[in-house]
Amino acid sequence: MPTPRKQLVSLADTPWYHIVSRCVRRSWLCGVDPYNGTDYSHRREWVVSRLKQLVDVYAIGISAYAVMSNHTHLVVCVDQAKSKTWTDEEVVERWHKIYHGNLLSQRFAKNEPLSETERKLLQERIDEWRERLSNISWFMAATWPAAYEKSPVKPTSKTMSQTEGRPAILGSEI
Repeated sequence: MPTPRKQLVSLADTPWYHIVSRCVRRSWLCGVDPYNGTDYSHRREWVVSRLKQLVDVYAIGISAYAVMSNHTHLVVCVDQAKSKTWTDEEVVERWHKIYHGNLLSQRFAKNEPLSETERKLLQERIDEWRERLSNISWFMAATWPAAYEKSPVKPTSKTMSQTEGRPAILGSEI
């Protein structure tokens, strides 16, 4: 059984990680699928485009990548210090580029007034989002939004609610 990423990643030791993301059940990511003959070459460009988009949002850089026929390799560097320099406005703006956010964050982004209670609730969420924007697991989850949208299993935990944790679909579906 695989070891959970949170047990493998220690940013205190190194910010650099090699990540492999594999397709399941003989699924084909790119190229011609030998089982059904379908050509999925167009997906390679989508994957590269999505990775470029995520690098602009997250405090995670990609120094090398390879998009293979049924898996991807990424060499990433997590820059936690970078996310700590972002203003609350920048965090919300970045989060909204990938996720829907919630009603309070959407109002905040439009510069609508918030009560003190609403502001405190939003601040808790912004602090959480700031941490997630430098988290490898959240980065990798955002890599495949179309796959998530097609999944019959929806998240039930507090860490990824359907309203604010679901990735917005950008680009072509895979």
